[in-house]
Amino acid sequence: MRHRPLFVTALITLFVCFAGSADVARGQQPVAARPAVDVSTAPATSIPDAPVAANQQSANPGTQSTPDAPSTTDLNGTVTDENGDLVPGATVVLEGASPADRQSQAANDNAFFNFPGLKAGIPYRLTISAKGFENWVSPPITLAAGQFFGVADIKLKLAGDVSSVTVYSSTEQIATQQVELEEQQRILGFIPNFYVVYDSKNAVPLTTKLKFQMAYRVAIDPVSFVGAATLAGMDQGGDDLNYPLGAKGYGERLGATYADGITDIMFGGAILPSLLHQDPRYFYQGTGTVKSRLRHALSNPFICRGDNGKLQPNYSSIGGDLISSSISNAYYPPSNRGAGLVFGNLLLSTGEREVSSVVQEFVLRRLTPSAKDRN
Repeated sequence: MRHRPLFVTALITLFVCFAGSADVARGQQPVAARPAVDVSTAPATSIPDAPVAANQQSANPGTQSTPDAPSTTDLNGTVTDENGDLVPGATVVLEGASPADRQSQAANDNAFFNFPGLKAGIPYRLTISAKGFENWVSPPITLAAGQFFGVADIKLKLAGDVSSVTVYSSTEQIATQQVELEEQQRILGFIPNFYVVYDSKNAVPLTTKLKFQMAYRVAIDPVSFVGAATLAGMDQGGDDLNYPLGAKGYGERLGATYADGITDIMFGGAILPSLLHQDPRYFYQGTGTVKSRLRHALSNPFICRGDNGKLQPNYSSIGGDLISSSISNAYYPPSNRGAGLVFGNLLLSTGEREVSSVVQEFVLRRLTPSAKDRN
C-alpha cells in the first residue's frame, strides 16, 4: 500500500498522456560523487572549439520564443575529469554579453552547478577551474526561452606538473544532494516521483534522517491526498469494503485510504529501512535488453539494495505492507477485519508495486522533466 495514492495518480497521468498524444504512447540527475577519487595522469589543456547547440533537440540558436514562452532559462552541468570522476568544489564562472551578466559559483558535492533565470537569445561562456587542473572553457552557448540546458562533456585535464589529484567529499553531503535532486522529480511536473534513483551506479546510501525526510515529504504532498481521494472514490463506486454509501461512507473510505498510505510509507519507507539498513528507493536500470529491464522491475518488491550496496531480500517493503495492513484492522469495518484483510492487502500492494516498477522503468523518466533533461 505504500505508494497506492501515487500509483493511482500515475495511472491517471498515463491515461491523460495516452489519450492526448499518440507520440507519447509510442514513445535517474547529475552524476553523484564517490567519497574519494584518485585521478591518474592526463595530457594538457583542451578547449572545445565547436559551438554548443542551445537546444539539443531542435538546435537553432536563433529561434525566437513564442509570445507565451518564458523569457528565462537554466544552464547547468556536472564537472568531471577525463576519467569521468567528479570534481566537486570546482569554480564555475559564467559570462554573458555584458559585465552585469557575470556570475560565479562552486560546484556542489555532486560536482553539479546550475545558473537559473538566465536571459534567452544572448551568448554565454563558461570557464571552469579547479586546483590541479587546467581551466576548461566552453564555446558560446545561446539559450532558447524556457530551456533547461545541460552542458555535456565537461572534462578537466590535469595541469602539466600534476600527476594525480584526490578529491574527498562527505558521503552524507552527497546523499543529501542526491535526495534534494530526487525531491524535484515530478511526473509531468507535479506528481511526486521521489523514490527513484536514475543514476544507480553512483548512488550513495541514505542516512536515517534522509529516509524519514523522504517519507514525510511523500506523506504530506498534496498529490498524495488527491491520490487517496481518487482511490476512495473508486472504492465508493465499486462498493468496496462494508462502509456506508453517501458522504459519510466516502469520508470514512478517504480517511482509511490515506491512513493506509501514511502507515505504509512510514514503516516501509523509513522505519524498517532504517532498522534493517535497506534502501527504500527504486534503482532505475535504463539499459540492457527489454527482458533484463522487465526482470529488474518485477523483482523490485522482493529484492532491494542494502545500505552496504549489496542486493538482499526486501524485508522493508514486505514488512511495511504487513504492518500497515495489520494496523488497518483498528479502523476498517469490523466485518472486513482479520487475516484476510492483512494478506489480501499484501498481495494487492505487491501487485501494484510490480506494475508501478514496470511503468517506472519504461515510461516515467520521459514524463519527469527534471530527470529527462539531466545528462
